[in-house]
Amino acid sequence: MATGAHSLVGDRGMLTQPQIDTLKAAPGLGWITALTSVAIRKLVTQGALQLSLFDHQHLAEISSPDFPGERLMACYNPVLAQERSRKRQALLEATEQGLTKLARDVARRTKKPLAASAIGLKAGKILERHKVGKHYQLTIGEGTFQWMRREEAIAAEAKLDGIYVIRTSEPAERFSAADTVRTYKSLSQVERAFRCLKGIDVLVRPIRHRTEARVPAHIFLCVLAYYVEWHMRRALAPMLFEDHDLPAARPRRDPVLPAQPTASAKAKKATHTTQDGLPVHSFESLIAELASRARNTYRLKSDDSKLTFTQVPAPTPIQRRAYELLGLLPVHGR
Repeated sequence: MATGAHSLVGDRGMLTQPQIDTLKAAPGLGWITALTSVAIRKLVTQGALQLSLFDHQHLAEISSPDFPGERLMACYNPVLAQERSRKRQALLEATEQGLTKLARDVARRTKKPLAASAIGLKAGKILERHKVGKHYQLTIGEGTFQWMRREEAIAAEAKLDGIYVIRTSEPAERFSAADTVRTYKSLSQVERAFRCLKGIDVLVRPIRHRTEARVPAHIFLCVLAYYVEWHMRRALAPMLFEDHDLPAARPRRDPVLPAQPTASAKAKKATHTTQDGLPVHSFESLIAELASRARNTYRLKSDDSKLTFTQVPAPTPIQRRAYELLGLLPVHGR
């Protein structure tokens, strides 16, 4: 979940209707979320959402009496539509392989036919595996099993491929339709933060503490570490395989269609060099490069005075550029 200035953004699993009813009782607090597929299908059935809207555009603001005082932004993403169609077909084919095998096994058991209850249990496991059981009609008897696709149900679902609807209480004066969709999509940055915390960089787990004070302290330090890393990534973006022009490009790019990399990102990917002519790094390799510079302390073994002196090697061009981006003062020996 993300928060803006007096606005809450959450996915449809987070901001459910009971939570929205609670938010409505808080004056001045707006929210943005998305409709479920069931709600979208109901809008189509009622005629509030007409698929012909997407013949010449991919973003349209609609309204429905089921959502009084709210704005609905209907979006169509052709790339998402193709991906959903491909995924559905793959799941159907995988399910049908299992159903076909079960049908053969049932037909083969002539001397000791399978009971209907045993067949139903096996068929249920197959349908549950790929979550497309609603698209099949099963006929189960003592020693008999048949299945067929619900073609009408599949076709009805396919019509909604690539369509999603953003729901908000925010007025148009505060958020345009495009800005509402962009704000909802900012949840991807929250999801990236959770991935980073849980399994990529910070590794918040395993938590080996058991006391009431230490567990929150552990979580706090991990979140603080991510906060520092987030700022470092933004500052070091010109040296990384990241689109450092993305923050400026977000308000201008199409809110629905898949994001395209900026010219600077394409150049870095093609040449593997920055605008300064330095090699492009991942965040991990750049940190390793910075960690290779150390202050060395020397003491002459034959000197009884025990005087010491330090020496710091001159920074490499990569290190120097990183220091500049981070706003760090150069490190010198004493």
